[in-house]
Amino acid sequence: MDVKAGTLYIVATPIGNLEDMTFRAIEILRKVQWVAAEDTRHTGKLLQHFQISTPQISYHDHNRYGRLPELLQRLQQGNAIALVSDAGMPGISDPGYELVKACVEAEIPVVPIPGASAVIAALSSAGLPTDRFVFEGFLPTKGQERRQQLEFLQTEPRTLVLYEAPHRLRQTLQDLQEFLGADRPIVLARELTKRYEQFWRGTIAEAISHTQIQEPQGEFTLVIGGHVAQEPQLSESAVLAELQQLIQQGMSRSQASRQLAQQTSLSRRQIYQLALTIPAEDSVAD
Repeated sequence: MDVKAGTLYIVATPIGNLEDMTFRAIEILRKVQWVAAEDTRHTGKLLQHFQISTPQISYHDHNRYGRLPELLQRLQQGNAIALVSDAGMPGISDPGYELVKACVEAEIPVVPIPGASAVIAALSSAGLPTDRFVFEGFLPTKGQERRQQLEFLQTEPRTLVLYEAPHRLRQTLQDLQEFLGADRPIVLARELTKRYEQFWRGTIAEAISHTQIQEPQGEFTLVIGGHVAQEPQLSESAVLAELQQLIQQGMSRSQASRQLAQQTSLSRRQIYQLALTIPAEDSVAD
């Protein structure tokens, strides 16, 4: 198989098991002039395993803006370049998107070489609906930004897929329980395709208990059931009365709205608008 001059190839690499490398991916990596790698040391081991001697050039989060013009210039000069990440399909939760976007704008051909993907691997085996899903990558780590994103996902009806590191898993599960509810179904997919691959299934509350017993280890992909809309259990006047009671107990408008959103099909934002009608002297600052 020949590679085309001046073309960027988006090459998927194994997410754990080296046997998931495709024949096509190996041939592309052998025949391009350069491999643009997220971590040249990591990719170097992969290339060595498959006896590939193509030279590498680093392209990652910390050097992407300085490296972009150089890669574009090489492509425009007729070099074929393969973009790889540490694992899986480039452009998914890594800076590959910006290089692809720049190539599209410069009318440089971009060719995908598909393969392993943690998102699809976890989703296909989770046992939750797969006809419609949302991939959120890693949740924001900053407080306000994180809360806003979780609030946005609170009423998302599609299956959710997230990535999480082991040292942040427990806190993420606590946050998911607060915003999505304790009974929401969740699958913890750990170390996909590797020797200790594991799928744990249950509710978010059960997942919290599970991770307290067993120390989280390895990279996690979380698959979470979407929000199931229910008929309103409270009328608007009843919601307002509940809001007043919760606020009088010391909750802020935002906290009270979030709690009541789990008891009705009304969104947190709709309930919060009702909360704003409560006189300021009866409410706690948000």
